[in-house]
Amino acid sequence: MAKQKTPVHKLSVVYATYNEEKNIARSLASIEDIADEIIVVDGSSPDSTREIAKEHGARVIKTTNKPIFHINKQMAMDEAKYPWVLQMDADEVVDDTMKRHIREILATEDLSKSAAGYWLQRKNWFLNRFLTKGGQYPDPVIRFYQRGKARLPMKTVHEQMEVDGAVETLRGHLLHYNSPTFSDYLRKSNTYTSLTAQELAEQGVEPSFGNAVLYMIWKPLWTFVQLYFRHKGILDGFAGFIFALFSGVHFLLAYIKLWEMKQQGQK
Repeated sequence: MAKQKTPVHKLSVVYATYNEEKNIARSLASIEDIADEIIVVDGSSPDSTREIAKEHGARVIKTTNKPIFHINKQMAMDEAKYPWVLQMDADEVVDDTMKRHIREILATEDLSKSAAGYWLQRKNWFLNRFLTKGGQYPDPVIRFYQRGKARLPMKTVHEQMEVDGAVETLRGHLLHYNSPTFSDYLRKSNTYTSLTAQELAEQGVEPSFGNAVLYMIWKPLWTFVQLYFRHKGILDGFAGFIFALFSGVHFLLAYIKLWEMKQQGQK
């Protein structure tokens, strides 16, 4: 194996967290040997997230837990002081291949010879396995970038970074343990369906027979068919079936929450 070049530039690794005591130590352990600084912006977690982060040498900033979580992510990004920034979630782990590629980029003296940002390919853990189909792999996200050249729109929970310049892809994988148990998946689904209901309300969607058919029947069915058959989620076995099914159910639940919001607003 070729000897790795000595890094020329330093790396800031940044997080936004809320109640991540079960995850953050594993994530921090995966990046400690490449990070020159670790910044954690925490939304006033009542658990021990901040204490664990401090034990791993992170600089912790306590703030409020925003409805759009990317606001806190951007806050963490703004605190970075080194030329390269890696934005992580507390339930993500950088594998060895990706770390080697990051070190190669940090060893490139001329920043103009590197891309402004990089896609990271994710493997998503669901029902005791990494999904390989169903639109869940490689699930690319922009997370590694030159400081000052990327930002989050801060409008939705699933948005990508906006980058000023070329974007390439890192080798290796980001291992995403977002749903270690099905209970965790349902808990997060409750949050995401509430956000979708709020977005529908802001778009002026009103409860009606037509919208009920669209969001409670057509979108769930179409989503399931797309993920399970077109994107071959069927090859992921039971996990692929459940993921496709509940991805469709997302729209049904969001519409019910929209209906409930409108009913409460009329009282």
